[in-house]
Amino acid sequence: MAVIMDSGPRSRSAGMTVRIMSTLRDFSGTLVLVGAGKMGGAMLEGWLALGLEPAKIAVMEPKPAEAIAALEARGVRLNPASVQDASVIVIAIKPQDAASVVPTLKPLAKANTVVISIMAGPKISFLQRALSPDLAIVRAMSNTPASIGRGITVAVPNARVTNDQRSLADALLRAVGAVEWVSDEALIDAVTAVSGSGPAYVFLLVESLARAGAAAGLPADLSARLARATVSGAGELLHRSPLDAATLRQNVSSPGGTTLAALAVLMAEDGLGPLMENAVAAATKRSRELAG
Repeated sequence: MAVIMDSGPRSRSAGMTVRIMSTLRDFSGTLVLVGAGKMGGAMLEGWLALGLEPAKIAVMEPKPAEAIAALEARGVRLNPASVQDASVIVIAIKPQDAASVVPTLKPLAKANTVVISIMAGPKISFLQRALSPDLAIVRAMSNTPASIGRGITVAVPNARVTNDQRSLADALLRAVGAVEWVSDEALIDAVTAVSGSGPAYVFLLVESLARAGAAAGLPADLSARLARATVSGAGELLHRSPLDAATLRQNVSSPGGTTLAALAVLMAEDGLGPLMENAVAAATKRSRELAG
């Protein structure tokens, strides 16, 4: 049976932010970020905002965006010729580049280095073969809301990760949102299907709702604005409310009203529930295939 490890608070409280800032400010050695695209760049911005010293960061990115290149002026080391003291290596490259890039990182990985991979697909076993079987490794799956600091990341450590290394990894990952920890790497495929791919499902919901509104007679541009504002507003309500999703849904559903009429369709035996289960199952299957 898969074991869910203690993940702490689900959102970042003021006290947690202080702890993260303290952890990052006390960090010694060098953090090597391999890949500074959308996800890697978002994490880098989060670390700097929370107080990690720019001089302690080395970025390996062959084609840095202008914003990343500009960080050299603040002290971030961009594509340095060598790094002698890599305490942390964060791998944020595309999974199709893993086979060619990850083995080149072996000289950076020392006995006390912790590797954090946010690549979709490659397993811990791949990283151990490419780098070292004795290395501390954390595999993590985040999602695109990380770009605005509202991501959700699920992380799994291997047996080599110490408590201090896990705390550091947690602080680094929380720079872009909430973090959950699990002990079974096999769960990452389902995580990928639910939260990793999940934002696309929500965006499709907005598209579908907008089209449905237009089909019901609304001007297309108005319907699109209504759908977008409704889904984003409902998401923010869910984020702020202590109530679960089912209770919030019930609170909107007056007996005999319009919402229940629509929900009768969405909650039918062939409605949204089974459709979403099939979608998540398909994404989980594909994640396993990509992981090899």
